[in-house]
Order: sequence, then structure tokens, then C-alpha cells
Amino acid sequence: MTLRPWRSALYIPASKPRAMDKARGLDADALIFDLEDAVTPAEKPAAREALAVALKAGGHGPRACLVRINGLSTPWGEEDLAALAALRPDGVLLPKVGAAEDLSAVAARLPGLPLWAMIETPRGVLAAAEIAAHPGLEGLVLGTNDLAAELGARSRAGLAHALQHTLLAGRAAGRIVLDGVYNAFRDEAGLRAEAEEALAWGFDGKSLIHPGQIAPVNEVFTPSPEAQAAARALIAAHRQAEAAGQGVAVHEGRIVESLHVAAAEALLARATLAGPR
Repeated sequence: MTLRPWRSALYIPASKPRAMDKARGLDADALIFDLEDAVTPAEKPAAREALAVALKAGGHGPRACLVRINGLSTPWGEEDLAALAALRPDGVLLPKVGAAEDLSAVAARLPGLPLWAMIETPRGVLAAAEIAAHPGLEGLVLGTNDLAAELGARSRAGLAHALQHTLLAGRAAGRIVLDGVYNAFRDEAGLRAEAEEALAWGFDGKSLIHPGQIAPVNEVFTPSPEAQAAARALIAAHRQAEAAGQGVAVHEGRIVESLHVAAAEALLARATLAGPR
């Protein structure tokens, strides 16, 4: 979690070589090359071949390269795994994970490759704790479109419990947790509002469907200069109190304890990983 930021994770159809090529120049923290929903059944063999070319060519810099495969219960899942065995991306994202056993089946075929789980069904939400605790798991990604469809939810408010429950499970296991996509890709104000909410809840970042969403989401999830200055001042106040033999400090009218210092240090660490805002 401390090796790179996870503010923005852009889905890219593996059936579109041009899009995968352009992705090398995007500012997304992670690229999710998609073999599942974004690729029609007829296109899947060609998409695997195009993905192999793109990953072998490299040039993605510090961006994490994940691959979302088809479920193992589909006609394409096993072939996806066979292709990834030779490619070894930064991680494999399994859709519609409903139990830890789903991850174990992938781990057995791709030993050592970091696993990511899509939580996008009621079953997956209810099993989020056991899924997050899987030893091979690196992170969770919310599949809000599928989850809303299965729940019959007509607004994000209807997903709030599922989102926060999954986040809680991920945090308990020390995993990265990414919020779901925002479908109205031309609505920057709506995107920012949803990203701000995800940040306030505690998500590490957000998955995206369009390159135009990268900059606003990166900005939201990058601590502002003002926030960084406030964090440094809080840390300094606590250190001054410690030097005076006091266990707690008072900074701007508020009690400051060691847990607040840890949060401030985490904010500064995220800012360092993200780079200049």
C-alpha cells in the first residue's frame, strides 16, 4: 500500500489496442485492462492477444497494471488465466467474488500474483470480511453498477451500507479499497462530489471509466497544500507538548493525541506518494 498511490484506477478494454497504447501517457495511478464486461464474447480471443502485446511492450512507468479476467465459471475464465501465467501483470482482478474460495482457485493457477476482488453482489458484500482476509489479496474494488442492479438500488444512498461494510472489511485486513465508477463521465461536478464522499468515508481511490475523469479524481484524493500544512502544524504541536512532558497537546482549540499524529503522518505520506498537486 505504501509503494504507490491508488487514487485513480482506469478501466481500459483489452479489445482496443489504441486505447491501451494511449494509456501509457495517462496520469492514472492504476490501469485495469478489462477482458470481462467491456469485451464481447466474439472479441475475447483477440483481446487476450492484444493485451499480451501491450503488457510485453511495457512502458507503463509507475502505473499499476491490473487485468480483470472473466469469472472461472464462464467459458473464458480458464483461457484468461492461461494467458496471464506468461504475462505476470501487477495483479489480477476477479469479478463477482462471493467467497474466499473464489480467490483460492485463481491463486492455485497463478501462484505469487497479487489478487484483487470485485465486490459487486450481495453475497460478496456479506462475505467481504473473509474475502479481505485471504492471504493472497492486495485490494478490493467495488462494482457499484452490478451491486445496484442486484439490490434494486436507485441511488448511491442505497449502496451506502454495502460500500462502508466492504471498506470496513478491507481496513480490518489492511487492504487497499477502491470505490466504484461514476457513470456520467461528462459530469465533473457530480464526479467530484462522489469522489469527495469516497475520500471522506476512507477509500484509497476510485475506479474510472474515462480518461477525462483522472485529473479531477487525482486532485480530490491528493492532500491539498493547506491540508499538508495543517498536518505539519499538528505534528509540531504534539512534539512540542511531548518535549514539555505532556501526553497530549492543544492545537487550534482541539486536543491532539498520538492517534491524530498518526493520521497526520499518513496524510503527508499520501501526499509524498502522489507528488505535487
